[in-house]
Parts: sequence; C-alpha cells; structure tokens
Amino acid sequence: MELRLGRAPLAITMRTPGQDRELAAGFLFTERIIQRADDIAEITGPDRSLPNVISAKLRRGLKFDRNRLNRYFHATSSCGLCGKTTLDAIAISVPPIRSDLRIPLSLLYSLPEKLRGTQQAFEETGALHAAALFSARGTIQWAREDVGRHNAVDKVVGAALLAGSLPLEDRILMVSGRASFEIMQKALVARIPIVAAVSGPSSLAVVLARKFKMTLVGFLRGERCNIYAGAERIGP
Repeated sequence: MELRLGRAPLAITMRTPGQDRELAAGFLFTERIIQRADDIAEITGPDRSLPNVISAKLRRGLKFDRNRLNRYFHATSSCGLCGKTTLDAIAISVPPIRSDLRIPLSLLYSLPEKLRGTQQAFEETGALHAAALFSARGTIQWAREDVGRHNAVDKVVGAALLAGSLPLEDRILMVSGRASFEIMQKALVARIPIVAAVSGPSSLAVVLARKFKMTLVGFLRGERCNIYAGAERIGP
C-alpha cells in the first residue's frame, strides 16, 4: 500500500488489505506526523482505480517537517528499524511513561489465548501476525491482523485514535511474534505502559523499554514469561 499526504508519497508498506484507514491513521500518529485525530481532515481510498493507494489530508495550518517525507518513503513491514535511514532518525523526544497500571500474572497469562482467538486469518493461512489492545481487566478492545506485525500495531492504535480513546495509559498491547524496537517506539508514542509478546524482544527494544519506564514481557506462553523491564507493574 502507498500512503500519500495529499498527492505527495509518504510511505510504501507491504500490508494485508483491510482496515487501511486505521493503518494510515495509526502510522501518521505513531510516527508523530499528527498528535490527535482531528489533525486529519480526511482520509480517502483505496478505490477501484487505485486499489493500493490511500491518501490523507491534514488539517489546515498543521505544520511538520516535510524533509521527513524522504525517510518514510522507504518504510517496509519487516525489520525493526523500518524506514529509519539514519541513527538520528530513531531519536524520540517524548517523556517516559508514568502510569499506575498494575496487572496480576494470571491476567497476563490469559492474553495469548485471547489474542489467538481473534486470529481468523491466521487460522486459515498460518502466515499473519496480530496485535491487540486490552483493558486493565484483560478485555480485548481492538484486535487486528496483518502480514507485518508493525502494521498490526498501527491498525489497533489507529482504531483507538479514530475512536477518541488515546492516550492509552491504562491499556496493554499484546503482539504475536517478537517485540522489535519499532513496536516499542509506536507503543511509547501511544503511551502504552505494558507490551507483551509471544516471542523475545530485540536488545534495542529492551533498552527503549528501560529508558522510557515501560513494561516489556517476552516469551509469554502458557504460564511462563520473561520480564525484561518494568516488573513493578506485574503482580503475583
């Protein structure tokens, strides 16, 4: 899919069709091009003439660094530093997360099965990732699938954004696969305090989680997990 700002190309990503407007909104937000839902004046597409193009128009007067467009145009959905063309580009100017959210281990252990229960496309193909946002009581509020786990995260964040539910300081993000740096960065921008993954995290993901006071859980399978950062948010 090609995401445009007006007529200007912004990013190209491999994605699973569906929830394309949520994907676009989530990408714009987690990459800090917008700060709230009403920064988007309109999202159009895809349509029959351009089935893989979606265009976003920002509200009049919104300013951002247009030089950043060159970075985003190289985005993909696979690696942990997607679209970051220089090390400086991954610097984040947001404060650490301060959240009173605490959850018991029993709730944490229940998340993978709940996430798997939403993965209809995975059941048919065995080839898609998923991400879900849970409430503090372990209720799924948004769940999305995509060939790229980063896209799945953008889709759930975009859904929450368009529903007027950001910031997400009392939510838990669960992802299939590993927790990459970019997933942690997206969660940080959305102010999600707890991120859990079925597989392990990258070392950069752990560094980011510790620096910004996030809780990072990996290898969450059955009643076992590793807590790499923010263990104080996980109870007995």
